[in-house]
Amino acid sequence: MLERVQYFDDIVLSRIGKLHNPRRNKLMVFVTRLGDKGLVWFAMCVPFLIYKPWRLIGANILVGLVIAHLAGEILIKHLVCRVRPCHKLDDHELVIKRPRYYSFPSGHTTASFSVVAVTALQCWPVAIPVFILAGLIGFSRLYLRVHYLTDVVAGALLGLLCGFLSVELFRAML
Repeated sequence: MLERVQYFDDIVLSRIGKLHNPRRNKLMVFVTRLGDKGLVWFAMCVPFLIYKPWRLIGANILVGLVIAHLAGEILIKHLVCRVRPCHKLDDHELVIKRPRYYSFPSGHTTASFSVVAVTALQCWPVAIPVFILAGLIGFSRLYLRVHYLTDVVAGALLGLLCGFLSVELFRAML
């Protein structure tokens, strides 16, 4: 079963690899950098935290990001220990620096989709651009060959769950 999943993941990356060109490479590096360390999402929290009626949303986003980090980066990555696809490539084939840590699930995607869940549940008009950016960040991880499709899909699902958990935690406390 796992061999079939790996075969499928390899085919997807091979097809996406055919899209590479210098202009797209720069765009995808920019998009993926937006998701580095969740910085775009932390920056998005600032106006929410400053404007009193929206503070709860900002706090939910922050807690969702923390849950996502703990679940994905601290727990699951070290249990699964999946090697990244870029480790099968020569350095000259990579557009970005080779990441050091494991692949499954995608941390960029997990963080991004935790914000999608919180905004969809608490501030749905904001969820639309957040969803678009989250999807682009997830795709950039595939394009740059630092994740497999299953890493990104699992990251999106985990992120949605983490965002939902954050909202439910706050509802239970209030």
